[in-house]
Amino acid sequence: MNKHAKRTVLVAGTCLSVMVAGFPGTLSASTGTMIAAQQTKSISGTIVDSNGIPVIGANVLVKGTTNGTITDIDGNFTLTVPAGAILQISFIGYNSQEVTVGEQTSFNVVLKEDTETLEEVVVVGYGVQKKKLVTGATVEVKGDDVAKRNTISALGALQNQSPGVNIQATSGKPGDGYKISIRGAGTNSSTNPLYIIDGVAGGDINALNPADIERIDVLKDAASCAIYGARAANGVIMVTTKQGKAGKVTVTYDANVGWQNVYKKPDLLNAKEYMAVQDQVAYNNGGNPYDWSKYIDADLLADYQSGANEGTNWLDQIINDNAITTSHALNISGGSELSKFSTGFGYQYQDGVIGNIAKSDYRRFTFRLNSEHIIYKTDDRDVIKFGQNLYYQHAQTQGIQIGNQYSNAISTMLRANPCVPVYNANGDYFMYDDLKNSGTDGWFAYNSYTSNPVAEIVNTQSGNNKSKNFNLNAVAYFEVQPIKNLTYRSQAYYKQYSSLWKGYTGEYKINDQGNAADQSTLSENMTIGWNWGVTNTLNYKFDLPKEHHFDVLVGTEYSREGNNMAETLEAIAKGNVFTDFSHAYFDNFTGRTGLATVGGYPVDDHSILSYFGRVNYDYKERYMFTAIMRGDGSSNFADGHRWGYFPSFSAGWVISNEQFMQSTTNWLDFLKLRASWGQNGNENIGAFRYLATYSFGDLGQYPFGSDKNSATQGGYPTRLSNNDLTWETSEQTNIGVDTRFLGGKLSFTFDWYSKKTKDLLINVPVSSINGFTTKAANAGSIENKGIEISLGWNDSVGDDFTYGANFNLSHNKNEVIEVNNGSGYVEGGNDNLSQNTGFMARMKEGHPIGYFYGYKTDGVMQNMDDVQAYLNQNCGGNVANSLQGTSIKPGDLKFVDVNGDGVINSDDKTDLGNPHPDITMGLNLNAAYKGFDLSISAYGAFGQQVARSYRKFTDGQYENYTTEVYDYWHGEGTSDRYPLLTPGNAGPNWQNISDIYVEDADYVRLQNLTIGYDVKRVWKTCPLQQLRVYFTAQNLFTITGYKGMDPENGMALNSNEPWVTGVDVGNYPQPRTYMFGVNVKF
Repeated sequence: MNKHAKRTVLVAGTCLSVMVAGFPGTLSASTGTMIAAQQTKSISGTIVDSNGIPVIGANVLVKGTTNGTITDIDGNFTLTVPAGAILQISFIGYNSQEVTVGEQTSFNVVLKEDTETLEEVVVVGYGVQKKKLVTGATVEVKGDDVAKRNTISALGALQNQSPGVNIQATSGKPGDGYKISIRGAGTNSSTNPLYIIDGVAGGDINALNPADIERIDVLKDAASCAIYGARAANGVIMVTTKQGKAGKVTVTYDANVGWQNVYKKPDLLNAKEYMAVQDQVAYNNGGNPYDWSKYIDADLLADYQSGANEGTNWLDQIINDNAITTSHALNISGGSELSKFSTGFGYQYQDGVIGNIAKSDYRRFTFRLNSEHIIYKTDDRDVIKFGQNLYYQHAQTQGIQIGNQYSNAISTMLRANPCVPVYNANGDYFMYDDLKNSGTDGWFAYNSYTSNPVAEIVNTQSGNNKSKNFNLNAVAYFEVQPIKNLTYRSQAYYKQYSSLWKGYTGEYKINDQGNAADQSTLSENMTIGWNWGVTNTLNYKFDLPKEHHFDVLVGTEYSREGNNMAETLEAIAKGNVFTDFSHAYFDNFTGRTGLATVGGYPVDDHSILSYFGRVNYDYKERYMFTAIMRGDGSSNFADGHRWGYFPSFSAGWVISNEQFMQSTTNWLDFLKLRASWGQNGNENIGAFRYLATYSFGDLGQYPFGSDKNSATQGGYPTRLSNNDLTWETSEQTNIGVDTRFLGGKLSFTFDWYSKKTKDLLINVPVSSINGFTTKAANAGSIENKGIEISLGWNDSVGDDFTYGANFNLSHNKNEVIEVNNGSGYVEGGNDNLSQNTGFMARMKEGHPIGYFYGYKTDGVMQNMDDVQAYLNQNCGGNVANSLQGTSIKPGDLKFVDVNGDGVINSDDKTDLGNPHPDITMGLNLNAAYKGFDLSISAYGAFGQQVARSYRKFTDGQYENYTTEVYDYWHGEGTSDRYPLLTPGNAGPNWQNISDIYVEDADYVRLQNLTIGYDVKRVWKTCPLQQLRVYFTAQNLFTITGYKGMDPENGMALNSNEPWVTGVDVGNYPQPRTYMFGVNVKF
């Protein structure tokens, strides 16, 4: 669809919704004439609750008309009404009132709390339920709380809001997402929960504009999630976008603009320091200091040695100071009792704090249109109604490459030589050839660390890359209620997504020995996918005598998804085809000399058929019981294993409703015990994983011809089949307590859970007669146990000051219970810290998943006596039993003989740390006083470790260092932590995984501070309903002992090993942001 067509569809859709829903403040000609003939007058008033606190947004409507308004931030309203009018005043959570106008012109109305609706409603699977009656573990986050965080992603705003929900940014790069786990990592595949967006499973929460969200409900235990069966093992996050409300058309506009900066940088060596350290390395290896005049011009060398010129700080070269970020959101909503709508438009832009020389930014356009229309209604129900939800997103990202240790621009900058300038005397990029006497000495011969990394980013795909993503989500539903409390609902949806990545490397030359190209290369990857489904439910609510209440739901669901196309293209041509990356398109690629790569894969089709049912029962809202059963049939599995069944049972007891608790009513408002048990599944193992696969290529060469010397490419098997593959199944038990005290001012929630996930998919050994050594099988299990605590206080002082504080804390213990592959463990993270360092993480029985695995050290050998003492104590006095062997010397690490057998070898490797926090906490504070509002949020994580790998790269031969190099051993008594520096740092000290790489990464971060003021407080004649200005600061400070740029680390270096996390390879840090904004309502 071209841009003009998209624009036409969006405009037409908006206009259609508005025409169907109608504008409540607009009257027809005949109606207008009739009212004009009547006598009218202007009235005003104030709406407050029973505590005298203004009710903001209450509906004030003239009965029998669509003439109405809503109250402002002070609870005030004004309205022109006809004589004898009756006002209908309503607000969610309060009983509606009718007030006859009569002769009065001023009204003070007190709304009474509705004990039915005030007991909050929680969104559950395929419906809603009173929070008082919920027997599972759920948490609600209001949309206003999400929007006030002013984050690009809703997950960023959800961080710290709910105990047991661990959200970590994968990086601070614009457009990057978050890693999320609910109640611990229960799988060795993705831990992301199932997202339900407006009733549709499988949505992308990162595609939503936070300003479009009405509420988020997190379902954490098996009883809450069981209704979603095979896809709910990792928990469920339900997102409800903003819906239309009956009343006058309301327009809101939220906008902000700000600037971002890197607030913590590694302290790199300057040129003088670098040369001194390199001389020390040469000395440590028995050599002489370098004659730097051989490589650097005399004037420049003199400036370096005097400190007049500190050389090149390559990281500073790509840091973008005061990077701009801005967001705009427009929402229009309104309607009548029979038809209502809500539509939203959004634009967000974020410039990267790292990129500078290469454009690094993210921009997103969003459009949303929701409407609902009642075709026929009676006094007690909506008999027939229908509605739709439409959401569209277009996002574009461009920026430097980050990710693993081999293609990471930040890591490259950290290790680049500071003696190499960015530009030469001619103003061109400095090349290796510009070095004095280049190549005359083996030390300064060309290598990647005497290159110019800035020039490489500017000229190659490392900086010249762009990705575009499109998401379209359309939902339509139809609901019939033939008799009261019997509701049939049918819903259909269609989703489509596409992504395009493009990278361009033009003709460039950085040196004469490497990193040179006399041709242009254009690469492109494209994917198009779709998903559609139909859900039908029948819900019946009924009561039996003596206050027995039932709510019964049955339903069926079918969904299907797949990729229409996925392709990879690469073209090569002589010369510099494009002078500007923005013109790099295949259609413009002239003079092509070769089509280096054409690849892709066919349609990937997957479907699920489901049947489900739920029974909710309560007696006098005192005793509750819920039972759920869902059956899912998935095409991901072979015949005989396609169907899985997922039951759950839960119960609750509202103790505070018992007669024997009546004496506590003056201080105890509510006390409920909850207990649940259930099973959920995870069928996300990939389509057709049970089938064998074949490929064609060089590995399939077969000899042909009479001499059998001609080889022809052919087919060969790449994976063994396993028809017995089945679901991962999570079984969870939960016990919880919900309480409220002192008139609802104080609230407390506690949950204990035990969750065990079995049938994890891992590779197990098979006989080599098959041509393979392993195949995939269900052969692992993981257990998570923990507690969650939430504590809240909300109160007011007088009529003007309100305040609140909410604190949450969770503790989780993760343990692998079974790895049934013969060895009892799976290894991952090969060579993540550096080449030849081997595997650094394990999934092993009795340990947390992904724990760091390697050698423990006990300091550094200070002298030869210390060396001999170490050998006697750990190696039986024999150097051959040490890792260092005959080269052992002062300055080497003391590797610990963990098993005590007198030999240091791989049997001594052990647990070095856990990338998952033991404890997480969140704190949210808020206050309001006479138009001012303040909110503060903080987040903390404790007990986790990070393996920092960019330090190893900056400790290699020719590489630069951070000032941590001064903590390395350089003589007796200088260090008992880090070993002696040697050229390349080859050998056991550095090329074995050990605890010198692993650091504690506890931290507490002040995430958000917002101060706002409603200008209407001083501008009394302001025609707007709201005019709020605000200032927000994000990531104001982080308290941590971690020496890297950012202790928050949710990135997995290898998408095939998502369970290997907590590795810092020079991660893109989260920026510190300051922004100013405005909220307008009219």
